[in-house]
Amino acid sequence: MESTQHEQYEYARSRLKQKKRLYFHFVLFVLVSIFLFVANHFFEICPQTNWCIWVITFWLFLFTLHFIKVFITDRFMNKNWERDQINRLMALQEKKISQLQHKIEEDDLTKTL
Repeated sequence: MESTQHEQYEYARSRLKQKKRLYFHFVLFVLVSIFLFVANHFFEICPQTNWCIWVITFWLFLFTLHFIKVFITDRFMNKNWERDQINRLMALQEKKISQLQHKIEEDDLTKTL
């Protein structure tokens, strides 16, 4: 297998793992939310407060962050994005180095004259 094909395979595999974990997180969130709601309202565990709503809301916030990471952030900031950024930064460094070398050569020429 070529290295590019292997990279594509590894990327697809890692994306699949991310999505699988996200779906598992969602199912777990739904099941535990139902359990907490039932525990609070039907079994009357501390019924004077709506503590389950706060727990569910906090967990929903964490799930939303997980969703954003998997489907938004990692989708656009993947290996290709990293490679492009590294190439861009390396090109900038090479440009600065060549400018400095050119300036040093000019200074050497003016000193010898």
